[in-house]
Amino acid sequence: MVTRYCMIRFCAVALAGCLLALGCACGSGQPAKKIMAIITPSHENPFFKAEADSAAARAKELGYDTLVYTHDDDAHKQDELFDSAIANHASAIILDNAGADASVGAVRKAKAAGIPSFLIDREINANGIAAAQIVSNNYQGATLGAQEFVNLLGKKGAYVELVGRESDTNAGIRTQGYHEVLDRYPALKSVARQSANWSQTEAFQKMETIIQGHPEIQGVLAGNDTMALGAAAALKAAGMSKVIVVGFDGSPDVLAAIRAHEIQATVLQPAARISRLAVDQAHRFLTTGSTGAPEKQSIDCELVNPANVDQFGVFAHK
Repeated sequence: MVTRYCMIRFCAVALAGCLLALGCACGSGQPAKKIMAIITPSHENPFFKAEADSAAARAKELGYDTLVYTHDDDAHKQDELFDSAIANHASAIILDNAGADASVGAVRKAKAAGIPSFLIDREINANGIAAAQIVSNNYQGATLGAQEFVNLLGKKGAYVELVGRESDTNAGIRTQGYHEVLDRYPALKSVARQSANWSQTEAFQKMETIIQGHPEIQGVLAGNDTMALGAAAALKAAGMSKVIVVGFDGSPDVLAAIRAHEIQATVLQPAARISRLAVDQAHRFLTTGSTGAPEKQSIDCELVNPANVDQFGVFAHK
């Protein structure tokens, strides 16, 4: 009887232990695995691919599984991806958003579900909803690029400005930074300013038309590197390869174009560093309850030209 009693008691204790373990893993409503969702624009743009790759690699180093999504700058699709991240019990979301206004609701929804969002590259037009908003210092970077552009043109001549997507806060900030410098030089003449929506194809098409109306142009200042590549290709096709082209991003393709003397300069956004920093802050927030940093954070950009191009790799120093 004693032996039977001991066995029954042992089984009861073991069962209680199992139930307690299950309660710890499941009763809290938290998944056994930690998941970090990473949502960016299309990876066809190497800048956004570098963001996603860097964030995913760092998250895995810290022990997280990852869900890597692209919203293609479609706010409706972004909302669906947030729903998916919430349904999959993501611990945190790393986001390069689909619109400063259009993304506020999605970030707020995630916060209400207990999932903090860490924004990279683009801010939203709201404070206190995201756990962090970490962006390149676009204004500072734009002034660097514009001053290099001015110097390359000898402070005079006709130029074209290609602008990014009008709904993107960064497009406006870069234009402001450019004109903080350009407007100081009265001998510089703006003959065209058009949006090419961050697109290489659209930039090529817009430049073809601009060249027909303004064959005298001496420089093109682009709001990002993909537009700079499109502009350079159109100029080359028109036999105008001596026209100065300056971009913004520091993409590997433009670094190669600088080495080939097809583009003269760009401004490096440290996308890889910012993505890793966002993941580190997400991990710190999840483990301590605080990022240890203010919500709005700005990281300075760097000028890249033929003199220092070999110091840079994939949106980062080598």
